[in-house]
Amino acid sequence: MENNGLTFAEELFLLALDDEKGVLIEMPVMALEYGLVGGLLMELALMNRIDTDLEKLILLDNSPTGDELYDKILEIVGTFSQDKSTSFWIKQIARDFTELKGEILKRLIEKKILKQEEHKILWVFSKRCYPMINFKQEKEVKTRIRDMVTSEDIPEYRDIMLLALTNSCGLLDQVFKAGELEKYQERIENLSRFDLIGQAVNKAVSDIHKLISAAVAYVIVGPPA
Repeated sequence: MENNGLTFAEELFLLALDDEKGVLIEMPVMALEYGLVGGLLMELALMNRIDTDLEKLILLDNSPTGDELYDKILEIVGTFSQDKSTSFWIKQIARDFTELKGEILKRLIEKKILKQEEHKILWVFSKRCYPMINFKQEKEVKTRIRDMVTSEDIPEYRDIMLLALTNSCGLLDQVFKAGELEKYQERIENLSRFDLIGQAVNKAVSDIHKLISAAVAYVIVGPPA
């Protein structure tokens, strides 16, 4: 199935959005931020601007892309030595690019997929939400993922990248029911292994959870003897 014209980051954002409430669903800490950065890096890899291996991310071409979003990523990558892992870059870019979620959201509004609304809480406080006005793209994303996982065909590489990203962010439960996920888990994991950036997102999310768990244990139990 052909791509819908959305970027990896835009597709991921749609999966992370509650369609009815117009707000982001609950996700592991920093999972969406790291996932969006991973999506941007995937696009840059397909543009031949970066490359990745098991050890590090390599900057191949930092000339302007014509898109300030990707140019900012290349600028950040160019500020450090070239011996850093992809997981390092995902954390660093998410730390430096604090307005990333807002930028992706703005682009989805400009594409007339989402709209912005203000809701009053207790008739005093305003809460901003972003209901979907065009469900076609999100449905297409979910269909691509489902078809790839439930089929034995060899999928397109871009679809493998999307699956790896969605899996790393814990968003596959927005596409499959619990029983289905268990049934197809082996194929999901096998396909996800083909994408190194998706693996790096998974590591970055795992690392921050380990830090949080260690911090909680320190508060409850105290420092190790």
